[in-house]
Amino acid sequence: MSHYFSLARLTVGLSARARSLLPLCTRGLSSGVVSRSGRGDPQVGPQQRWSSRPRVWSSQRPCLGLSRQSYYSTQEAEKEPEEEPLHIIIKDTESVQGSSSTHEFQAETKKLLDIVARSLYSEKEVFIRELISNGSDALEKLRHKLITAGGETAPMEIHLQTDASKGTFTIQDTGVGMNHEELVANLGTIARSGSKAFLDALQSQAEASSTIIGQFGVGFYSAFMVADRVDVYSQSAEPGVPGYKWSSDGSGVFEITEASGVQQGTKIVLHLKDDCKEFCSEDRVKDVVTKYSNFVSFPIFLNGRRLNTLQALWMMEPKEISDWQHEEFYRYVAQAYDKPRYTLHYRADAPLNIRSIFYVPETKPSMFDVSREMGSSVALYCRKVLIQTKATDILPKWLRFLRGVVDSEDIPLNLSRELLQESALIRKLRDVLQQRVIRFLLDQSKKEPEKYSKFFEDYGLFMREGIVTTQEQDVKEDIAKLLRFESSALPAGQQTNLMEYGTRMKAGTRNIYYLCAPNRHLAEHSPYFEAMKQKDMEVLFCYEQFDELTLLHLREFDKKKLISVETDIVVDHYKEEKFEDSKPASERLTQDQADDLMAWMKNSLGPRVTNIKLTPRLDTHPAMITVLEMGAARHFLRTQQLARSTEERAQILQPTLEINAGHELIKKLHLLKDTNSELAGLLLEQIYDNAMIAAGLNDDPRPMISRLTDLLTRALEKH
Repeated sequence: MSHYFSLARLTVGLSARARSLLPLCTRGLSSGVVSRSGRGDPQVGPQQRWSSRPRVWSSQRPCLGLSRQSYYSTQEAEKEPEEEPLHIIIKDTESVQGSSSTHEFQAETKKLLDIVARSLYSEKEVFIRELISNGSDALEKLRHKLITAGGETAPMEIHLQTDASKGTFTIQDTGVGMNHEELVANLGTIARSGSKAFLDALQSQAEASSTIIGQFGVGFYSAFMVADRVDVYSQSAEPGVPGYKWSSDGSGVFEITEASGVQQGTKIVLHLKDDCKEFCSEDRVKDVVTKYSNFVSFPIFLNGRRLNTLQALWMMEPKEISDWQHEEFYRYVAQAYDKPRYTLHYRADAPLNIRSIFYVPETKPSMFDVSREMGSSVALYCRKVLIQTKATDILPKWLRFLRGVVDSEDIPLNLSRELLQESALIRKLRDVLQQRVIRFLLDQSKKEPEKYSKFFEDYGLFMREGIVTTQEQDVKEDIAKLLRFESSALPAGQQTNLMEYGTRMKAGTRNIYYLCAPNRHLAEHSPYFEAMKQKDMEVLFCYEQFDELTLLHLREFDKKKLISVETDIVVDHYKEEKFEDSKPASERLTQDQADDLMAWMKNSLGPRVTNIKLTPRLDTHPAMITVLEMGAARHFLRTQQLARSTEERAQILQPTLEINAGHELIKKLHLLKDTNSELAGLLLEQIYDNAMIAAGLNDDPRPMISRLTDLLTRALEKH
């Protein structure tokens, strides 16, 4: 099963039978016949042939409902390639000569061999990855040698062979090979790497050293996880050097014998343990190769059939890659059927060596994608060899919507090359990639604002999460550049950002004001927005559920404080800011009448309010509730679920009820409290509840239904 298949794909309802077809569909079957055994396993029919050329999906055999034109390949083909004969070089031509010499492993062999073979790797299948990487290194050394010496380039290939009848797995390369001394040195000492020594010798020759994979010297010994005995046949590329057979059962000793009939390069035969015979299966080995080594530079053949047909696009020059190639590669790495909305091909040599491609899916993220449990969807490679299918440490959690690949030679791996060693270098890599993605998205927002607006509508939740979960203020502000809001200074539907807001601020202003509401109509008709009109300040309208929490965590942007208009009203009270009433004194309650009314209201509402005061900042609203840090209070009540009753809420909130002495309801209430106290009580309760709803502090308005019915009945008594 392809390692890229995500949980969301697996839950679509594919049957086990259909899922078993996927590797065949996505890995380049030619037009051969595929039959199926009674157990439901795919079997290759006798007419099938595998080309050594890059393959595409056969348009004559679409699978899983995909269109006839669907295929995964990064190399375009005008027509279906012709069938080719099997390409096999693995043959039993070797024969030993003379007596063997017995050697003991060095470096506390038995103990180290036990660790490598039984404890170092989490999955047995990785031995295939390690042996292929060793073969790739041998080929790279030969290529460098031929180029340096000016010789002719020989065929450079890696061949795998499975034999169920013999219970063996064989891998052979046509690389540089080893002589007697190199066999003793490289295979006789655990944790001694021939590749590492080769790199040390090259030193500054970066072109060759960048393609050498193995540097730990333990990969070969992973073969003993699955094998009772390992035989190695090697013929050095040096002229006049005989071939040799190296053999060991992993018990602490190995034998070396001169052999004839050995082809140039190295051939490794693993005699598999009884519980590891699964690696005699062609399908099992093919899955492992496609998972880990699909992008190795040299051709890999399994039983004569070419496996690795995809190009490692992230290693190519961006200008050399077409949109078509990006689309096909995206579908491969994301296991998706849409197109990428955005493509970022990022290459850097300083401060770190990075080769990466990131894609933003065209499809809106699902609930599974939004969940923080989903983790990363970016694969980590080191010199085109897969290290992790989901690299959780390479990107911050909030960028999990990205699909793609990161390849870096500077990644500090542990000995098994399966896990990252947390280090300052990893944190540096994470920061570099995060900043590059942010800068890319910011550039896209300027180039195509409408397209970015749609992207933010679909993926804005991830940016909000990034601000809430990030600790560093400078990173929070970088992410905040990607946020979009409507504004009181702009027409409905037109979005702005925090940077543009700053350019419109009046001289001497140091605050960015915002108001959270479900939509623009409610925002513009909010008592808090009305109270801000006298200050003549631009207000950002925040419609999404998590906007308020996001801005509370952001706190400031470009040295400007982010302040909710609700909080600003309270702050103005503390600063004793003076505002003029919108109505003349003749149309308002006198100060004595207002004091009398507020005393009655305080007595009627009891502990539900901490204070009642007059406000000159309201015009069309009779009252509003003010709380210091309203947004934080709302979030606290919403998440903690501590307040059950109105009185309990009031005890936490310490709310102030501010009334508009010029509003008709307030003036009528002053009259009714003396002439019809029962109706006045109902009216006061409704005014209070209305203010709580407008403040977003009343999550359940249903208890007021009976009161509203009573008020409506009384209003219609004279009609």
